[in-house]
Amino acid sequence: MAAENARRKALAVPGELVLGADTIVALDGDILGKPRDAAQAREYLGRLTGRRHEVVGGIALAGGGEILAADVVVTSVDFRRVDQATLDWYVGTGEWEGRAGGYAIQGRGAALVAGIEGDYLNIVGLPLARLLELRPGLLPSTP
Repeated sequence: MAAENARRKALAVPGELVLGADTIVALDGDILGKPRDAAQAREYLGRLTGRRHEVVGGIALAGGGEILAADVVVTSVDFRRVDQATLDWYVGTGEWEGRAGGYAIQGRGAALVAGIEGDYLNIVGLPLARLLELRPGLLPSTP
């Protein structure tokens, strides 16, 4: 799903080089997208607490209406076991809004995470190392 969403985003914008990216959170075969409200955010976070889940990042580069390169990166995230008060605090911050799985590891959501296996930037939303492997010329060369 992340790969397909990234492809669609990249193809939706005309241009010489367009990046499309999408991030999803997967747990037990379910996709935890962006929560629609605080109640769903609390539900998602409650499901994640004390467990490992996968963050799947899809990236696609398009140009001239065609996909030039695409890939998927998967990062495993272990959540701490947290109590209801901690979940209530986090949901109360509003940081969950617009975030796959209902958390932002680069912000206060870091307090929910015990560890990761894989690319941190994939969790944040863009697997930069993989993008640069797909398109090395994105960075200027140095003399």
